[in-house]
Amino acid sequence: MAVDASSESNKHGNTMASYQCRGSLATLLSRPSPFTNETGALPIGEFEPSDLSSLSKFKVLVVGAGGLGCEILKNLAMSGISNVHVIDLDSIDITNLNRQFLFRQKDVGGSKAEVAARFINERCPWMKVTPHHGKIQDKDSSFYKSFDCVISGLDNIEARRWLNATICSFVEIDEDGDPDPSTIIPIVDGGTEGFAGQARVILPRITSCFECSLDSFPPAKSFPLCTVAETPRIPEDCIAYAFMIQWPKEFPDKKLDTDSPHDMQWVYQRALERSQKYDIEGVTYTLTLGVVKNIIPAVASTNAIVSAACVNEAVKLLTFASQTLNTYMMYLGSAGVYQHTFVYEQKEDCPVCTATVRKMTVAKSTTLNELLQKLKDGDLRLNSPSATAATSGKTLYMQKPPFLEKATRPNLDKPLSELIQNGEEVTITDPMFPGTSVGLSVFFD
Repeated sequence: MAVDASSESNKHGNTMASYQCRGSLATLLSRPSPFTNETGALPIGEFEPSDLSSLSKFKVLVVGAGGLGCEILKNLAMSGISNVHVIDLDSIDITNLNRQFLFRQKDVGGSKAEVAARFINERCPWMKVTPHHGKIQDKDSSFYKSFDCVISGLDNIEARRWLNATICSFVEIDEDGDPDPSTIIPIVDGGTEGFAGQARVILPRITSCFECSLDSFPPAKSFPLCTVAETPRIPEDCIAYAFMIQWPKEFPDKKLDTDSPHDMQWVYQRALERSQKYDIEGVTYTLTLGVVKNIIPAVASTNAIVSAACVNEAVKLLTFASQTLNTYMMYLGSAGVYQHTFVYEQKEDCPVCTATVRKMTVAKSTTLNELLQKLKDGDLRLNSPSATAATSGKTLYMQKPPFLEKATRPNLDKPLSELIQNGEEVTITDPMFPGTSVGLSVFFD
């Protein structure tokens, strides 16, 4: 089918005119200001009104279509950044409707990414939002490399770590040891919890990354099975018993769907029955969702403030209209409208954005399995580490593929002194750090 070029041009002009009449960044970007660039080397106000169309050329990825994601998509639409992709695995729950304003009652059960994209595209004709329903880990590197900027609105620490490591792994280092600017994809990371929130700018291999600040996030809460099964003390123990023990026993062939109201109602009822048996008060449906899905309390106003800061930084990164945040903004709504900015320093031995080889001293009798467990429990918080002797190239243990895991499994119970030399470097890989490895020099005491 032939396309009338003039018709397409008029259509684009009409949609842009519609966008312009609603208010745009044209005035802001073309107004003279001493903050247009960091060095002052460029003429003040060098962003001409005619260059406004460049905003539509940028390709931005929004990760997460929940409380933050809905606000971010709306702000991007109002900013004129029209080529947007959004990815989210979750489905819409009725509890989302009070703050995730792109969704309606009829959308419950639908894909957050698909419904959010459809809403924005219909409401804002100048926008082209492409949805992706699925896990961020299922997309290959070429997908992420195609974007000019990534805005993260995730509420999951592990997913934020993976995304950060993936984008950082794309940076190429030149012969002088400096990052190649053309391979840097900026990340704007936003997060909220109740009345507190943060927005930060991450320039991979230049500023600190998300992994540098991992120590500021407490490890995920675990539930001791003995306490959960025998002597529950708090409401969370009753809920954990329902989904960790009762569900697998009742439905051995069915995985608990945490996005299914039916499944979650079943867990809530079983937890409530157990709490009544042990005279424990406080089990509610909301708490059940929080324990099972590790839900962080959400406040609509906090989402609005943090998402506005995120999109503001994204616009500055893409247009050079002003100096970007350096590097971290913290919002504390419980203290009024208090906001604080500071430089989050790069961690010297960050496994993602530095090439520092870590050192570890262990007893000669320490087994490979014990070493890997230390890496999982320690500050690295690895999930499924694999190990290779850097000097000899010998594979000590590999999690995947299955045949290699089976072949290297006997090494787990062997003392490290039988597998490597004193002071030898071991290369550690983990699914948490795609495209990146951690160097570890192991010494025997």
